[in-house]
Amino acid sequence: MAKTNKTVVKVDDVTVRFAGDSGDGIQLTGKQFTRTTALIGNELSTFPDFPAEIRAPAGTTYGVSGFQIHFGSHPIYTPGDKVDVLVAMNPAALKVNLKYLKPNAIIIVNVDNFTERNLRLAGYTQNPLEDGSLKGYQVYPVQITELTRKALEELELSQKEKDRCKNFFALGVVYWLYSRPLEPTIEWIQKKFAKRPELAKANILALKAGRNFAESTELFASHYKVEPAKIKPGIYRNITGNEALSLGIIVAGRKAGLDIFVGSYPITPASDILHELSIHKNFGVKTFQAEDEIAAIGAALGASFAGNLGVTATSGPGMALKTEFMNLAVMTELPLVVFDVQRAGPSTGMPTKTEQADLLFAMYGRPGESPVPIVAPRSPSDCFYAAYEAARVAIQFMTPVIVLSDLYLANGAEPWLIPDLETLPPISKNLAQTDEDYLPYQRDPQTLARKWALPGTPGLEHRIGGLEKEENTGNVSYDPDNHEKMVKLRAEKIERVRDILTEPEIDGPDEGELLILSWGSTYGTIVTAVKELRDEGKDVSHYHLRWLNPLPRNLEYYIRNFNNVLIPEVNLGHLSRIIRDRYLVDAIPFNRVKGQPLMVQELKETIDQILAR
Repeated sequence: MAKTNKTVVKVDDVTVRFAGDSGDGIQLTGKQFTRTTALIGNELSTFPDFPAEIRAPAGTTYGVSGFQIHFGSHPIYTPGDKVDVLVAMNPAALKVNLKYLKPNAIIIVNVDNFTERNLRLAGYTQNPLEDGSLKGYQVYPVQITELTRKALEELELSQKEKDRCKNFFALGVVYWLYSRPLEPTIEWIQKKFAKRPELAKANILALKAGRNFAESTELFASHYKVEPAKIKPGIYRNITGNEALSLGIIVAGRKAGLDIFVGSYPITPASDILHELSIHKNFGVKTFQAEDEIAAIGAALGASFAGNLGVTATSGPGMALKTEFMNLAVMTELPLVVFDVQRAGPSTGMPTKTEQADLLFAMYGRPGESPVPIVAPRSPSDCFYAAYEAARVAIQFMTPVIVLSDLYLANGAEPWLIPDLETLPPISKNLAQTDEDYLPYQRDPQTLARKWALPGTPGLEHRIGGLEKEENTGNVSYDPDNHEKMVKLRAEKIERVRDILTEPEIDGPDEGELLILSWGSTYGTIVTAVKELRDEGKDVSHYHLRWLNPLPRNLEYYIRNFNNVLIPEVNLGHLSRIIRDRYLVDAIPFNRVKGQPLMVQELKETIDQILAR
């Protein structure tokens, strides 16, 4: 087909969602679009949306996989509330995602899959492409399957192998629509299928065919261009939250001069941490896939006792099983980092959906008086710094530390400015020496941490275990006064963690009508909402908590300075309960538990209602 001249329209930001069956390569398509978008310099945020069922029947709404990306020429903090472009590979994908579309959004559908059977499986009684129900959208029916087969007809591949390339045809269409280059994806395909050159050729042909079709067809009258964002100079890479947690703990180990021992049991959505860390043996990382969650944390704690930094990664159900060993880590006062990648509960819940489900559990879910530090990253790239800080606190204060990530951060991606490692704060470890008078529970006067005595070192023999220890000597003690003193010392040690932490800065005036208090992955939604409200002339301040235990010293000052405190969370009010209990203020909860990130528009409407009152 001859090329036609088409209008190029510049836009500031766009939200695109790819959707189809799990076998349609949707996540791969989204990741390649993300990678290319990052390489050309756009700011971006992604939201992979997996089906919970491993083998849901093809064509049903239960098996729909989605990948959403919001990219632009300005700072991007969320994957977007509503979608500008939906690529729907079958009727089920259209039905599930129609509610996320903006008015007049572009819908590109694989019309070949809109068969009577697939329509019935998706719950349609009529074809939505023909019954007028899509009026108000720009609908582009494309024979993606058929056109892919034609592009590959000269290749000696089975029809099934050819059909697997249709996701790259669709990707080529969207690459043209938003002026993305093909070269990064072609290079990736060549490397990925280096041992199967026939498959590499097929996927590249499909990609090019999709782009050529979009450029040549009369379907599209124009396409769009998003200029690169103005970003801080440096070396960037695209990174997910789980990758960032892994790299953060590796760097912490190198900074502290310690090997890392990772004891984990596979669980969605934390398994990628074990996978990532397992390939970095050259950085002193040892990984152990245990037979269950209890064995995993037990091995990690044993490794810490032996002089490594013990790490374990899990989600809510797994952390429930780990509580006994976490409690033992509190009593023995050994460093341990617990990554809890939260998901929707209770029990198995919705393993592929996000939720800030475990804050109260992390804070209080252990027997006895056993406080532990808790840090929560705010974005995928911030997971690197959260992991590093958690390791620093664990080592310097000889304590277990919980990192509360979640599925949204774990699987989401964004550009990450690779830091100069020399600028990261040092991590000091207080090892007991053989030339000193050693007492196992004698404490540092500043941190209240005991010294780390490596087993097998002559002269440093000491008791270890879950029974209460006598102050200084570490001997088993049932003395009531000693127990109360040790409980208070362990609690005070955690409070002193704030002495090495940077206080958060308030975004906006430090007094006024409304303070929005947040933690974890809600950060992006709240930052976006606050910016838009200020552009509308509204007076709103935002204070984001990085460390949830101990809480910042300045928090009470800010809370008292505002008439209203709003706390948005993806749960039924965990932080709001803590704030009400600690400061006796009537904090207003804003809660959604849909397995999805908070929506900017919903939050703005709630804020407007509060300000109107």
